[in-house]
Amino acid sequence: MPEFVHDDLAFHYQDVGSGLPLVFQHGLGGDVGQPCGLFSPPEGVRLIAFDCRAHGKTEPLGPHQKIGISQFADDLAALLDYLEIDTAIVGGISMGAAVAVNFALRRPERVRGLIQSRPAWWDGPNLRNAKFFTMVAKMLRIHGTEVGQQFFRDSEMYQQLQTESPDVAESLAGQFDNFKAVERSVRLERIPLDAPYNELQDLAKIRVPTLVMANRIDPIHPFEFGQRLAQSIPEAEFQELTPKSESVQRHGEDVQRMLTDFLHRTF
Repeated sequence: MPEFVHDDLAFHYQDVGSGLPLVFQHGLGGDVGQPCGLFSPPEGVRLIAFDCRAHGKTEPLGPHQKIGISQFADDLAALLDYLEIDTAIVGGISMGAAVAVNFALRRPERVRGLIQSRPAWWDGPNLRNAKFFTMVAKMLRIHGTEVGQQFFRDSEMYQQLQTESPDVAESLAGQFDNFKAVERSVRLERIPLDAPYNELQDLAKIRVPTLVMANRIDPIHPFEFGQRLAQSIPEAEFQELTPKSESVQRHGEDVQRMLTDFLHRTF
């Protein structure tokens, strides 16, 4: 996997296909394998994704104060500069969606379209998610990966999530298995308490074709967040995904179909 150096960090990225550039970013604790495994670019589309700071194979960790949504959007701009891409469709999953909408608001001249898959923010920091991820971070620091994961699986929070949304429960438990999970636990504390924009009315400034996708049975990414986001962006359309807790395969098929259709119809 190639890399580019920016701000004293070596950012690893994927660049697949040719044609219309689409930057599609991973969620919190993920890496390029998430968007690249979820979406295969059709003919005429160039899929680009990179490991954000404190994620994947991007090294070193860097200053803790730079682990945030706006900085990740600045890193996205640096990658586009490196690849000599003036404008692109930008999008992402969960945290990646937040990075994309931040980028669209702060650098509108570089955005041709916007993709929001399972957005996790609406009107400020996501305090419920912060509670989940802060607990994981605390257990990582105190107990390490294996023992910390077992403590988490034994917790009331995990048991409740298993009933409410098994996929979300396993996703949180999977944070303990991530590369350098203890060293990078700071991301689990900082990112949920961050926000992609300052005011809700800022969303009305986004004037590019936008696809918003969300699903039910997902307390980390509430369905209503996706609906409200689509209602607040003037050129947005909304699509409902199959919940991963019902079928991971159908969820992936939905993303592939909906995103491909949106790109072919719109650009």
